Amino acid sequence: MGMDQLTHFNAENRAQMVDVTEKEETRRVAVAEVKVWMQEETLTRIKAGQIKKGDVLAVAQVAGIMAAKKTSELIPMCHPLMTTKADLSFQDNGKDTLQITATVVTVGKTGVEMEALTAATVAGLTVYDMCKAMDRGMELKEARLLKKSGGKSGDYSSK
Repeated sequence: MGMDQLTHFNAENRAQMVDVTEKEETRRVAVAEVKVWMQEETLTRIKAGQIKKGDVLAVAQVAGIMAAKKTSELIPMCHPLMTTKADLSFQDNGKDTLQITATVVTVGKTGVEMEALTAATVAGLTVYDMCKAMDRGMELKEARLLKKSGGKSGDYSSK
């Protein structure tokens, strides 16, 4: 894709926020995930509520929701938007991996893909922060958009 096709650049090839004034408001949904690899003992202690800093999943859930709402403050070209739903879920493989899935919804002129990705990754970073005293080798991997719907570009699914 050439510079003339990138919407975040103006005629002088300088950064700009895309003008969405004329776009139609539609319901937009995005789902993203990140996986946190850790030692088996770390995952066991998270699930048992035995982390000294507190309830890891509850704190990560709140951090992810807050992150979705603040995405435009963190990523320069993201439009501020009214988040109508932000939810996170946590699943594990029973061994060494915690999968964090974020779903974000709005009715607006721009999508919520970045909000969902931000929510999932900040939740993962929160898990790391709360558990790093016992497992500094944790890794956040495979942050990705799983699906999105709404808007002019239509639906997307990674699967």
